[in-house]
Amino acid sequence: MKVAGCDVGSLTSKAVIMENDRIIGSSIVKSKAKPQESADAAMTAALAQAGLRLEDITYCVGTGYGRDRISFVNEAKSEIACHGMGARWLLPSVRTIIDIGGQDCKAIRIDKSGKVEKFITNDKCASGTGRFLEVMARVLNIGVDELGQMTEKADSPITLASMCTVWAQADIIKYINSGYSVEDIGAGINAAMAKRVAGLANAVKPEKDVCMTGGVSKNKGVLTTLEKVMGVKIKRVRKADPQLAGAIGAALFSQEKVNNGGGER
Repeated sequence: MKVAGCDVGSLTSKAVIMENDRIIGSSIVKSKAKPQESADAAMTAALAQAGLRLEDITYCVGTGYGRDRISFVNEAKSEIACHGMGARWLLPSVRTIIDIGGQDCKAIRIDKSGKVEKFITNDKCASGTGRFLEVMARVLNIGVDELGQMTEKADSPITLASMCTVWAQADIIKYINSGYSVEDIGAGINAAMAKRVAGLANAVKPEKDVCMTGGVSKNKGVLTTLEKVMGVKIKRVRKADPQLAGAIGAALFSQEKVNNGGGER
């Protein structure tokens, strides 16, 4: 049986197709104005990679902020549940997941079976999210990928007085006009992000192993600084792209449904 998961986020949308607990197709696309359009684009790309049609999918679970507006899913699941399930598949020993998405940051602690024990989210403002990094990179006139490289290139990282996106932009412009290097400013942005996320993660009383998922997990500067601030080793995810965690979890819920005798389209 071929099953799928679709995770519609604010910045990117992801789709995963699985068969026998193995990924056979996946995609990460930039989100469009409407959740349905984002879901269609992500699923179309994943299906093309797998060489399948939507009719070939036995069951599909949707997640993410747009999960209730995806026409082709059989049911919707919360982001917390899907990220917990997906992270455990990516790293079976994981007990704490730090997921930084485009519009929110989640810290999740799970037990040995993958059941969520405690979680906390920050979705009230852009600080501590992918959106914050995107805005800061734009002010520096560099790509978000480049921003992650600034930490190891910096000599004397700057300190941001505020994580408020508006005030942080003002701070950065001040540092640029004062002649500070892009590397030192970028490293300061990564450090500020890491400190903000560490406060959230520590609130769930993290247990080892710890891993990061979401697009920001690919930002080496934030990841390495977060390790130092929290005083823990963050396990690197190698099995698949960590940005796919939510969609993987959704696909696994689909697989579980089918295996339990349900889930006919």
